[in-house]
Amino acid sequence: MRKVLLIIKREYLSRVRKKSFLVMTFLVPALIIGMYALIIALSIRGGDKQTSIRVLDESGIFAGKFKNTKSVEFQTAALPLAQEKQLAAKENGGFLLIIPKNIEQGGNIELYSRKKAGMLTISAIEDQMNDILRTKQLKDAGIDPEMLNQINPNLSIESKELTAEGEKDSSAGAAYGVSFAAAILIYLALFIYGAQVMRGVIEEKTSRIIEVVISSVKPFQLMMGKIIGIGLVGLTQFMLWIVLSTTLSTITSQTMTVAAPEQVQLTQQDKKSARVAIPPAGESPVATIFKAMDTIDFKYILTMFLVYFLGGFMLYSALFAAVGSAVDSETETQQFMLPITLPLLFTYIMAFSFIVNNPDSTLSFWLSIIPFTSPVAMMVRLPFGVPAWQLTLSIGLLVAGFVFTTWVASRIYRVGILMYGKRSSYKELVKWFMYRE
Repeated sequence: MRKVLLIIKREYLSRVRKKSFLVMTFLVPALIIGMYALIIALSIRGGDKQTSIRVLDESGIFAGKFKNTKSVEFQTAALPLAQEKQLAAKENGGFLLIIPKNIEQGGNIELYSRKKAGMLTISAIEDQMNDILRTKQLKDAGIDPEMLNQINPNLSIESKELTAEGEKDSSAGAAYGVSFAAAILIYLALFIYGAQVMRGVIEEKTSRIIEVVISSVKPFQLMMGKIIGIGLVGLTQFMLWIVLSTTLSTITSQTMTVAAPEQVQLTQQDKKSARVAIPPAGESPVATIFKAMDTIDFKYILTMFLVYFLGGFMLYSALFAAVGSAVDSETETQQFMLPITLPLLFTYIMAFSFIVNNPDSTLSFWLSIIPFTSPVAMMVRLPFGVPAWQLTLSIGLLVAGFVFTTWVASRIYRVGILMYGKRSSYKELVKWFMYRE
């Protein structure tokens, strides 16, 4: 045990003392928050170039009714059709929108240009045309569009979660956000720190330092010391990231809350096109977001994150260590990496496409129970609520999976770590596994 602790200490200190570790630890939270702030700022600002659209309205319904926006400028096409098309074919000719006479009977609307129109441009045109045509058809039917627009209930559902302690607020949006963040962090962590274990084994093997080390400790002790040491490095970095991110987020949120308007006023058209939930009167969007985040038990989520990070890391790192011992260079690892990473990659894709929308489905349940997929799948399900027995079963199987994979990896590691100059195959790995002590 003393030898394992010495290896853990060496692996831990040799990495946390590096300048790259300190730089990334303090730089990553600032970069992430800065990136999101930049994305929000650019999204609010929109594009810096206004798209010019010339309208040739053969129906006469839309004449003079298009409204210019920050991103789109509408002009009436005054030239003959052939000349308008020639103008649209030029480098900066803009777009030519042709509206047929039979538009109300389902005639095809055509948009000509030298280059393809962006989705936002097409959406802006469609939204305005739908509103204009809808208004005309309502008037033709004897209905006042303005009065109809005033009838807007704007209902919103306030979620309540029933617990043993009573009712408490819940938010599906906040659960979605936390699920996405947890899935991404676990996925990246297992790959980043698992790869560090593999590279460390390869470096020691190719430099022949391993021959000296093996004379003092058993291969299993060396593998465990390396896995635990690098795992603690990852844990330290994550804890520092959480503390720094929380501090920076608090400062940013306080600044935004002071700067944000007390109430966001949107027109009926804005509400329709944006498709966003309007905060209650007197409550800013920033306050709404933080109110939703208050419904998440972050202490519970953080505790489970650490459990699944450590469990998943130990499980996958043992396999990464076995791969590192079986090759002489990092370029040779590709043939062994796919079977190891495929369950993790599959679950990561399913997390965004299926699990987050169906957290209580049978597939989501099994993905959160199987050790190779549970670190990602369970972190996605946790914000939506998971029964205690499922969580206990998942953690128990994860521990059992770690013990099993460590045993399998150690039998490959003990032989492969001393093999040089021979290209390994799956057949060779099976032979190494079957070797007796």
